[in-house]
Order: sequence, then C-alpha cells, then structure tokens
Amino acid sequence: MAMRTVVRGGMVISVDPEVGDLPRGDVLIEDGRIAAVGASVDAAGAEVVDATGKIVMPGFVDTHRHTWQTAFRGVGADWTFDQYRVAVHGTLRPHYRPEDVYLGNLLGRIEALSSGVTTLLDWFHCSDRPENADAAIQALREAPGRSVFCYGAIGPDIAPEIKRVRAQLPDDGMALGLRGPQLSTIDETAADVALARELGLRVSVHVHGGTGRPSGRRPVADMCERGLLDDRTTFVHGNGLSDEQVAMLADAGCSVSISPDVELKMGIGWPETGRMLAAGIRPSFSIDDCPSAGGDMFATMRTALAVQRGLDIGHTPVHGGLTARDVVSFATVDGARACGLDARTGSITVGKDADLILLDAEDPSVFPVGNPLGTVVAAGHPGLVDSVFVAGEAVKRDGRLLGVDLPALRARLLESRERIAAAAGVPVDGSWVPEAR
Repeated sequence: MAMRTVVRGGMVISVDPEVGDLPRGDVLIEDGRIAAVGASVDAAGAEVVDATGKIVMPGFVDTHRHTWQTAFRGVGADWTFDQYRVAVHGTLRPHYRPEDVYLGNLLGRIEALSSGVTTLLDWFHCSDRPENADAAIQALREAPGRSVFCYGAIGPDIAPEIKRVRAQLPDDGMALGLRGPQLSTIDETAADVALARELGLRVSVHVHGGTGRPSGRRPVADMCERGLLDDRTTFVHGNGLSDEQVAMLADAGCSVSISPDVELKMGIGWPETGRMLAAGIRPSFSIDDCPSAGGDMFATMRTALAVQRGLDIGHTPVHGGLTARDVVSFATVDGARACGLDARTGSITVGKDADLILLDAEDPSVFPVGNPLGTVVAAGHPGLVDSVFVAGEAVKRDGRLLGVDLPALRARLLESRERIAAAAGVPVDGSWVPEAR
C-alpha cells in the first residue's frame, strides 16, 4: 500500500506557474512524490501534517557551497578574496585530515538542511588526497538531504581519481569542478571537460573577470572558442565578464551561480543578477563559503534583491526589474535546473519529489503574513523553518532535526577546528588577518 501524507491547510508557494500560489492549500505526498496540489485535496487515510499558520514551499537549492570549511564559520567575516585564498587554501587546507573533512561536510550539510536547503551542490576542493574525497562523500551520504558532490580534483592527471569516484555515485549525484582557464591552461580545461562529457557529468567552474589571472582575462571566450560551453556548464560568480562573454553563456545555454554576500564583501564585484537576466540567463543562488558568509538562503535572496534594486535606481532596467518572485525562483527551481534536477525537485509540481519546507508564519518576526512570498524574501530567516521533507521523508519537525545527535557532532567539530588551527598556528577569534599575496 502506498505511503500517503497530506500537508494540509498551509499557505502554498508552489513556484509552478500552472499551480500558482494558494492562500490555503493541501499537498498530497505518495511514496515520496507529490501526488496532488490544490485548495482541498481528497486524502482519505493519509497521515495529516497540519500546516495551519505555516508557509509551504519547495526546499531551497544551493548550487555552490564549500561545505568542508564549516569548522571555520565566521572567521573570515572581514577577509578579502585574496585573504581568503591565503587563509583557507594556503594555510588551513594542508592540515585537514579525512576526519576533519568528514565533520565539516556532515555538520555543514545538516546546517544547510536545517535552514531549508533540501538540495546542495557541495563544491569540494579539499582534494589533496583521495581519502579526503571519500570522507566528504561519506558525510553527504549520512546527512539527510539531496546532495551533489562536485569534485574539484587537484593535480596534473585527475582522470583516474575522477573515474574512481564516479563509479561510487549515482548519475545525478556527481559533477566535476573544473580548475578552469583562470587556474589552469585552456588545454587542461579542455581535457577536464572532455572527461566530464565521457563520464556524463555536469561541470561547474569559478570565473570572475575582475580578478582574473593573466591567462584568463577572457575565460568564457577561451572556452567558447574550444567548444567547451553547453547547457551542462555552470559558471560560478561571473562578476566583471564582458557583455560579449555573457552573451556567449546565454547562447550556449549555460547557467550562472551567484553568491551575492561573498561577492560583495570579498570585493569580487557587484552580483551580476540583473545582467544575467537581461541576457536571458536565469541564474541560481549559492552560499559559497561559511567562513565569510552565513549559510542560509533567506539572507542570500534578500541581499540579491536589495542590491539589484539599488543598482537599477535611476534607469529602466532591461530585465524589467528584479522581484521577490524572481529570487525565490532562483533559490529553488532555477537552482534545480542548474544541477540537472529540475524534473525531480525545485517546485511543488505533481510528479516531482516532495522536497518541501514549512515556515512558521505566526512567528512574531513575520506575523501577520499578508503576502507569503514577499514575507519569505523580505523577512525570512532560518528560525522560521519548522519542518523539512526530502522525497517525502520528514527530516525536521516542529523545529527539531530528526535522528541527528547535534551535541556530539558539535563537540567533535570543535575538536577538529582547534587541532587544525593549532597545527596552522592561527587564532580563530577573528583577530587573524591573513597577508594577501
């Protein structure tokens, strides 16, 4: 007999134009998938989840997070991008052991899930040794949530290692993180893309024009000229790219992952949300790194909307003006599309997996709610996340994660952080000012 659950009586934000928003609606789940959505759904015999006073919406999709860095949350609040590179990659990363990677990924994925991120692309570049990758994957498997392991492998010949890991993961559970034309040669980038295509992997690559290395001043054009762009390619950031290169992305069907908080505070550049929309690209959102920014999608949406609306003051934007509905779409279904998962998740659509979050609409910080979608963007925060379902399975209810021993994991992560910091000879109290070079 099918397992049936009905989420009843909530304010439904479907992110599906054909379903629309429902002031009061029901979502029926059967065997992990959405079976019906409507103002009143016949669900005789189903388990009832009372969503009265709750906003029901799709879980968020984060398309780029360096989850392994979780232990150093907040340490880099004042760092520039170059200071971050020196601190994290030059100073801390060499001291990471597989156990440290495991704990960072596990707690980081759980934190994301608790704040409503049901799907996360883990952009992993602590790959100094194969054991680190194995530890990261193990953590993602243990964390309740939908995860894509994006392997940013290091070294002159990454093919054997990528193939080894590819054999362990499902088709939609892995992507390849390119070193790209800003950190390697265009020939190496071409070889990496060829490997990804051979293995059926999507690719993700960091690119921003403002601080590009000498060999990567036209990174998108370099890749375009070699036939390396297609709809399986996600560019992270994209700040400062020329109009010509943005057009190349659009023509090839590429996606772009924008991390507005990190891009602004690290001096990477203005988030390119409006420019991408004007070119016909619907971007996705990502947190990037938690040493520098908070890990929740609510703040990400709010920053992106506020900054773009500010940039648009004084002229009529080509893209028509960014709206709250746009940024919710970027944080859900457009993110799912960038991960190749839009047929499975990202909206409350019949046939998709039931990846849902329930937000407390009676919390004093948002009550009274007249415009649920606007409230999510203007005033939403992780404290509102009452319940989280992944493929119909409850992983958080009544504000509490299920089956997770947080006190034990917190203690282990603190031990990990203190060991790494001691080995690197650096403080973790915010007084560390890395010397950029």
